[in-house]
Amino acid sequence: MNPQKYSNTKATLAIAKASFRAILRSPSAVVFTLAFPLIFIVVFANIGGGGVTVDVGVAKTTDTLSPIYQALKSVKVVHLIQDQTTEDMKGNLSKGIIDAVIDIHKNNALPAYTINVQYTKASVEKGNILRSVLSNIYYNINNRTLGGTPPVAEIKETTVSGREYKYIDFILPGQLGFSILSSGVFGTAFVFLSLRLTLVIKRFFATPVRRSSIVLGEALARIAFSLLGALFIILVGHYLFGFTLIHGVVTVLNMLVLSTLGLIIFMGFGFIISGIAKNESTVPPLSNIITMPQFLLSGTFFSVTAFPKWLQAISNVLPLTHLNNAMRKVAFEGAGLADVTHQLLILLIWFVIVYAVAIKTFKWE
Repeated sequence: MNPQKYSNTKATLAIAKASFRAILRSPSAVVFTLAFPLIFIVVFANIGGGGVTVDVGVAKTTDTLSPIYQALKSVKVVHLIQDQTTEDMKGNLSKGIIDAVIDIHKNNALPAYTINVQYTKASVEKGNILRSVLSNIYYNINNRTLGGTPPVAEIKETTVSGREYKYIDFILPGQLGFSILSSGVFGTAFVFLSLRLTLVIKRFFATPVRRSSIVLGEALARIAFSLLGALFIILVGHYLFGFTLIHGVVTVLNMLVLSTLGLIIFMGFGFIISGIAKNESTVPPLSNIITMPQFLLSGTFFSVTAFPKWLQAISNVLPLTHLNNAMRKVAFEGAGLADVTHQLLILLIWFVIVYAVAIKTFKWE
């Protein structure tokens, strides 16, 4: 009777099952994947976020030399957007992604300037902030003339209908990215370094199991755990805080696909750290070098547009920024994966870079 052929598939699944159980028993894994994101979601969903920024689209026909525009540009709470097309501004206004669109015209008669402002019902609170800012500018400019008569500027307002953009629609994708990044980097780095230091991997080599089965088994366990955590966070956000899921189940599935891609990339960082770390005490500082800038600069807690231009340039390079942006587009705008190809391309570039480095640095023994 021929001996049964060794199955690396069964070995991979066995490793995945054992690793999944180990993750469930790890307090740090549960805290970083579920507890911290949920705490931040509850806090930010109830207080409405940090500093307020009003995103205002600037129409292509706007007189940017006018005193009204110059005064508006100096207001810190207002973020002027000039790099979108007219159609993009119109669509983003109705979705509440931008809070208003302004168009300032210079007239050949008095009043010298007309300020046309389009607000959206999707962003009423921020629209009111802009209305207050413009009223103050209008008052100051008109009173620079003798007695304030005749007026130098007039304001014309219109409002478009749109879907309300709640703060939970911003914060939840960021916290989901936070969870995936933590799990991918810290979890992978600690696990593989521990397996190497405790000679578990060396014992694996005494068996017919392939090296690829070891990596794949651990990866499957971490992906399964992280996707369950992501699904839990999404459902809690939707049913308790009104997180927007435009296409329901389809949107959830698209978010889980993005989560998987993000996790695979962040696991690459974990492989790099496990390869260069000398012991377990060096893992946290090395991991924080990778995770902290992304936690702070990738739109996890507040919009990247609130940063200075030079800091925005750094933010737009980080992989978590593009993962968060893709998540928000899919969840609130109803975009499909084919509509976030720019973000996917950036993530693909990071995948190639990270795993090229991981192959060079990763150690089995």
